[in-house]
Amino acid sequence: MPHAKPAPQPPPTRKLERFLWLSLGAAVVILGIKIWAAALTGSIGMWSDAIESTVNVAAAGVALWALRLSAKPADHNHDFGHGKAEYFSAAVEGSMILVAAAMIMIGAVIRLLQPVPLEELGMGLALLALATALNLAVGLLLIRTGRKHRSITLEADGQHLLTDVWTSLGVLVAIGLVAITGLTWLDPVIALVVGANILFTGYRLVRRSVVGLLDGTLPPEEVETVGEVLARVARDPRVHIAQLRTRESGRQRFVYATVTVPGEWTVTRSHDLADAVEDAVGAALPGTTTFVHIEPNDER
Repeated sequence: MPHAKPAPQPPPTRKLERFLWLSLGAAVVILGIKIWAAALTGSIGMWSDAIESTVNVAAAGVALWALRLSAKPADHNHDFGHGKAEYFSAAVEGSMILVAAAMIMIGAVIRLLQPVPLEELGMGLALLALATALNLAVGLLLIRTGRKHRSITLEADGQHLLTDVWTSLGVLVAIGLVAITGLTWLDPVIALVVGANILFTGYRLVRRSVVGLLDGTLPPEEVETVGEVLARVARDPRVHIAQLRTRESGRQRFVYATVTVPGEWTVTRSHDLADAVEDAVGAALPGTTTFVHIEPNDER
């Protein structure tokens, strides 16, 4: 006797969209600042940083599209909604990061082989510091909001911005050392190091999105919470949780439980138990859709 209760609606999409519009606007401003700094100094490190920021602009646009699509309700073609669109967004953003890392590392090798003097380092460093501060503030805000509302799109965008912050800090240190020591080879070397770090971040984003698209289970701590809830609800020794499965789709959680009950129980009593299971899981993990399948057992 399958039984399921719809989950409460996730946080309003418009509320989350505002954060992505903020990300997009900030990415455009920061890109302009970095291009200005790179043009002034001629630094390959700064140009590499600016290249990554072009990805930020594109990624914010993709994230906005994915968030809107994931919030669409279930329809005749998508019985379980459109939550996996957020994983697609994270995959695209991770792929963009990988491409940016490759471009940065290629440019760094070329500049290492063909060094050029840098100019206007003081002004360039000041501009890059300003862009870094803006990125840090927006990135932390997106990550905090994404974790609060279980949005991989917001969290991925925030992680991307924090990667950009580390890139910028590395470039700031390298260019600062160039200004002090005159060792221009430090510029492409730090670009290579930064490129490798970005490569790893892109890999993690792509891996997480692939796991989600393959119907990965809920995080271990959430699965444990569900198990504890079911154990409390099934206090009758004749009631057993025969099978428990979970999966997540963007901000959506799904729990599937098979519960065995005495064969002489009425439909109403079994239905009440299923309701109790769904209510308990929903209280422990808000926004969860729970499916309960009732089966008879042979215990009397």
